[in-house]
Amino acid sequence: MTTTDRRLTPARPDLAAEHLRGIVDAPHYVTGEPCIVFDGAADLRRAPVPDAPLDTEALHGEVFTVYDRDEEGWSWGQLARDGYVGFMPSKALTADVAKPTHRLAVLRSFLYGGPSIKLPPMAALSLGSRLTIVGIKDQFAITHRGHYVIAHHLMPVAELERDFVTVAERFIGIPYYWGGKTSLGLDCSGLAQVSLDAAGIKAPRDTDMQESAVGKVLAFNGDLSGLQRGDLIFWKGHIGIMRDATEVLHASGHQMLVVGEPLQVAVDRIAAKGAGPITSIRRLPALSAQ
Repeated sequence: MTTTDRRLTPARPDLAAEHLRGIVDAPHYVTGEPCIVFDGAADLRRAPVPDAPLDTEALHGEVFTVYDRDEEGWSWGQLARDGYVGFMPSKALTADVAKPTHRLAVLRSFLYGGPSIKLPPMAALSLGSRLTIVGIKDQFAITHRGHYVIAHHLMPVAELERDFVTVAERFIGIPYYWGGKTSLGLDCSGLAQVSLDAAGIKAPRDTDMQESAVGKVLAFNGDLSGLQRGDLIFWKGHIGIMRDATEVLHASGHQMLVVGEPLQVAVDRIAAKGAGPITSIRRLPALSAQ
């Protein structure tokens, strides 16, 4: 992506990130302060108001570099994982940055203030959340902040899922939510990004970025034969994941759920709604080698 993409460029008319000095013009340049998302998930919005468009969510443990804070409780900055820029509630962040050792491998779990499931949770964590674990006590893993999470809900960050499609399938039945990335709700590109991340495959946040960056383009002339599990199907503004040669899994704005359905049914419905045909099909090299 180019540095002029507002989604990925930490620059405003009044200031910009220091590393953009000489690339973009701004009256002030700021080094930025790395912070960690402490809430279970935090909204990243296009403007510092609660009803501004939601561009994406950041999960617990994600790094967010803050370049500016206002008096209304908003921080403006950039996510480290996918580079997205926007405004996040300052109360969702902590400056206590630590290298993560584990990630949440189940759809949802809770973070407790002590070693008891009877305590009120401090946060509801979602699949892909990062944590720094320093010990184990009974059924709990202990974070570096002294908080507790069910140990068998975690995986070491270096231990990757073998099949990202299996991860995506866990979200079947979860509601469609524009900008979402959690098991409470997520959109089509959020589903793809979170699932790919669990398998160690980096992906941008939005469908147009994913279509340019993930996998290798397959020759496609309208024939839907020859597809396989893990192929990524792109329409303008939409992405689906093939479960097998004929069924696609996606967060559907039609059903308002994550669903699996015959690809041809999805193709016909999307075309009938005026959204256009498939724009490309991409295959991940690691999967094509299996």
